Amino acid sequence: MATDWLGSIVSINCGESLGVYQGRVSAVDQVSQTISLTRPFHNGVKCLVPEVTFRAGDITELKILEIPGPGDSRQCGDLQQTEVGIPGVGCQVSPSQNGTGKVLKKPISSSAPQNIPRRTDMKNQDIIISPQQQCSKSYMDRHVEALPQSKGFRRRHNSWSSSSRHPNQVTPKKSGLKNGQMKSKDDECFGDDIDEIPDTDFDFEGNLALFDKAAVFEEIETYERRSGTRSRGTPNEKTARYRHDENILESEPIVYRRIVVPQNANKEFCTDSGLVVPSVSYELHKKLLSVAEKHGLTLERRLEMTGVCASQMALSLLGGPNRLNPKNVHQRPTVALLCGPHVKGAQGISCGRHLSNHDVHIILFLPNFVKMLESITNELNLFSKTQGQQVSSVRDLPGTPVDLVINCLDCHENAFLRDQPWYKAVVDWANQNRAPVLSIDPPINEMEQGIDAKWSLALGLPLPLGERAGRVYLCDIGIPQKVFQEVGINYHSPFGCKFVIPLHST
Repeated sequence: MATDWLGSIVSINCGESLGVYQGRVSAVDQVSQTISLTRPFHNGVKCLVPEVTFRAGDITELKILEIPGPGDSRQCGDLQQTEVGIPGVGCQVSPSQNGTGKVLKKPISSSAPQNIPRRTDMKNQDIIISPQQQCSKSYMDRHVEALPQSKGFRRRHNSWSSSSRHPNQVTPKKSGLKNGQMKSKDDECFGDDIDEIPDTDFDFEGNLALFDKAAVFEEIETYERRSGTRSRGTPNEKTARYRHDENILESEPIVYRRIVVPQNANKEFCTDSGLVVPSVSYELHKKLLSVAEKHGLTLERRLEMTGVCASQMALSLLGGPNRLNPKNVHQRPTVALLCGPHVKGAQGISCGRHLSNHDVHIILFLPNFVKMLESITNELNLFSKTQGQQVSSVRDLPGTPVDLVINCLDCHENAFLRDQPWYKAVVDWANQNRAPVLSIDPPINEMEQGIDAKWSLALGLPLPLGERAGRVYLCDIGIPQKVFQEVGINYHSPFGCKFVIPLHST
């Protein structure tokens, strides 16, 4: 029976060391358990030798690719010619003598290695079937036993034996079944070879150009007008865009000039939101504070509000939460507070007390005087209860740069203090220390300042400060709106949700 397989085209897998061989069976020896292939191909390359012989022990797997035709093999029983094929591999059966076979397609065979067709190709492959060509499972078993019993071929044989039908037997699909339809759809969707995927990219712009967006929106708008539904707008309409902090509800027009002073301002400022803040003269500012004190905003209250606002600004300049937190105890900031013997100095002492309460190292400079103002004496009593340090000599000030210098030396009225030796010595120390300077309530630009400031903090309304004042900030000291009206100022608060705001020169 082994001679029945002579002329068959087979594929022999000999493992990773020897590789895969393909060729036509020229000899099968059952005694020595060998099989010979003529015109062999090794791993897809034609061999130089005309014939190769394999032992059964070297064969890992054996596949039958093609069975010889009528002229190459003998007939067996009712079978005129049969070619055994692996399921999914093209196979050929010759037409019957009575002509009842149906011809669909005839594959071309050659001695070269055969390419295994894809699943989708099985639809186009044609098999010639006649009534006399129905072979039983036992006939296949008898022919398979004639081949060498390698472990690879035994696996193929077992897989064939487990099947309930002949490899060449075509099972018609059951029409109308859902499973068959789903399988057909899967083959159509996933059955193509990956090599057949087109290399060209999809033309998105070309396909998008085929869509007439304006016509579609016009059709939608026409339908909505006829049906009375709400229009969703057309592409030509530009919807308003709002910021995250902007109100989408319609409101009254914004008035940016909400503060009007009775006299023309020498200088005007504006806030971050665009509100105009005019400057006032020193006389009007002094009158405003006097009227506020008459209505109950005493000097002590004003000093407390000024100290709180100035300390908040100083804390932000020192680094805020990034600098002042429990993890940075070793980086405790140092502030030099320079105060004169006047109300401006009392404001600075109040600021130093609040800073010391926030774990800032304060060095307060205040010259020795025989008689001090009551406001200064009260503030010094409170400051002495903190961890701050008070000095009266320039020699006791730090020799190294500090984090911040707060200047409260200058006064609007007592200009003679600038001629004192202690004042000149402190000014020289501040200019040589190279630390940034914050001035609290500095004098107007006509009065010369000894220390150039990087920031200046104005109270209530700004004075017409010069360039040496640096960047101007404004703090709210709690003056009621009717107090402004009483001195002739039409006032609307520019602070919003803050107590200290920056001002920009216009």
